[in-house]
Amino acid sequence: MKLVKDNDNKIIETNKVSDKEVEEAFKTILAWMGEDPNREGLLETPKRVVKAYKEYFAGYKEDPNKILDKTFGDVDGYDDMVIQKNISVQSHCEHHMAPIIGKAHVAYIPKDRVVGLSKLARVVEVFQKDSKHKKDLQCKLQKL
Repeated sequence: MKLVKDNDNKIIETNKVSDKEVEEAFKTILAWMGEDPNREGLLETPKRVVKAYKEYFAGYKEDPNKILDKTFGDVDGYDDMVIQKNISVQSHCEHHMAPIIGKAHVAYIPKDRVVGLSKLARVVEVFQKDSKHKKDLQCKLQKL
C-alpha cells in the first residue's frame, strides 16, 4: 500500500498491484474458463494481456487538459463552430469490461483562441482509454 497526497493535501491510500499479481489473476481466469494456463500456447498469454490492458487503460495516467493547453491565437476573430467528426472510439464498459466501439463528434465555439483539430481527437483518445459508462465519455468531453 502506498500513501499519497491528493490535491487538497489529504493523505489517501493507493493499492499498487504489480504486473506479476495481474498475470497470476489472468492465469486464475484461464483455469476458471477450463483452460490449462500451463499449456504451451497460453504460457505467455498473461504477460500479453497485461501489456494490452496497460495500453487499453492508459487514459488513467494522462491529463486531457494538458493536451488542450496549446492553442492558436492568430485566428483573426474566428468565432464559428469548430467540428471534428468521426473520431474512432474504442473503450471498455466499466460493468462488464466489454468493448465499446463507435465514433465521436466533437464541436466547440472558440473564444479568442482555437485548438488544433488533432488535439480534439487526442482528447477523445485519452478519455476512451479508461473504463466507463458510454454516457460518461460524453459527459467528460462536455466538461472540458
